[in-house]
Amino acid sequence: MGFGGQVGCLCRDRAAADVVQREERARIHGITLVAPPEPFAADPMPPLRQAGANWVAVVPYAFTRPGTPTVCYAVSGWQWWGERPEGVCETVQLAHEAGLRVMLKPQLYLFGCWTGQLAFDDDDHWRLWEEQYAQYILDMARLADSFGVELFCVGTELRASVAQRPAFWSALIAQVRQVYRGALTYSANWDDWEAVPFWGQLDYIGLSAYFPLVQSDTPSLQALKAAWKPHVQRLRSFSQRWQKPVLFTEFGYLSVDGAGGRTWELEKRVQHLPINECAQANCIEALLSTFQREPWWAGGFLWKWFPNLRGHEGYPERDYTPQGKQAEQTLRRWYRRH
Repeated sequence: MGFGGQVGCLCRDRAAADVVQREERARIHGITLVAPPEPFAADPMPPLRQAGANWVAVVPYAFTRPGTPTVCYAVSGWQWWGERPEGVCETVQLAHEAGLRVMLKPQLYLFGCWTGQLAFDDDDHWRLWEEQYAQYILDMARLADSFGVELFCVGTELRASVAQRPAFWSALIAQVRQVYRGALTYSANWDDWEAVPFWGQLDYIGLSAYFPLVQSDTPSLQALKAAWKPHVQRLRSFSQRWQKPVLFTEFGYLSVDGAGGRTWELEKRVQHLPINECAQANCIEALLSTFQREPWWAGGFLWKWFPNLRGHEGYPERDYTPQGKQAEQTLRRWYRRH
């Protein structure tokens, strides 16, 4: 599956090799850009800059089916253009030309269920899956290094794998360090980051920050901020314990009733839920106003932004994107002034 020699992309200068060390105090105001099915019709980076972003996350998916020890990533063919090497390369180039730093976040999609449930019954199947996953990650890490990508994420929400096969992850991180010179993180789920054993090998404690906070249709700022307090205390203590900054590799809210609750449950019936831009905006306001004052918080990446609204799943008015909604103004206000 290696593709390092198959991509007609020019390597960029290594000006950003130590960017995290040089700018460790710079807050990450990030947005995750959805990879489109076809090449960009227009440069997607100016709208991100206008929203106040200084980082962009690029997510080239690979795919696994439950119970099947394979990792499918197509260098050409059926994979969306934005996820293939040429699309990743162009996205990174455009981001750097616009003055944005990049997190490359190769992510696994598990058909029919949550990725954290991926598990196998025997060691042989685990080893087969791990070999293919490691090849996918190492190929992506080499690409990231050749383009001066500033931050690389080695995995996302793979709870069962991390719990059952920690030695694999420790070895994989060491292998990535051999081919990639930037900073590293892993994206834990909001409810299992304390159980990840290898934070000491990484530069950031990363997590998907979909904490369920308030169940009401339109949660108030006061209620949301109060709900954040115990999570802030735990995260602060954990950061101090590991002497690592905390990074929200993902955060975001649907623009529907109940956005501050259990968002993964809302996703299953999102098309039937009332649109509620105020709920989404309040949730983003509460998160940013709570964490921007915390020196141990590195920042985060809003999930998600569609270039020219391409790649959405049919309900952008209810989706996580803030584009054209109240939440976009909220994000812009916080990202631009801090």
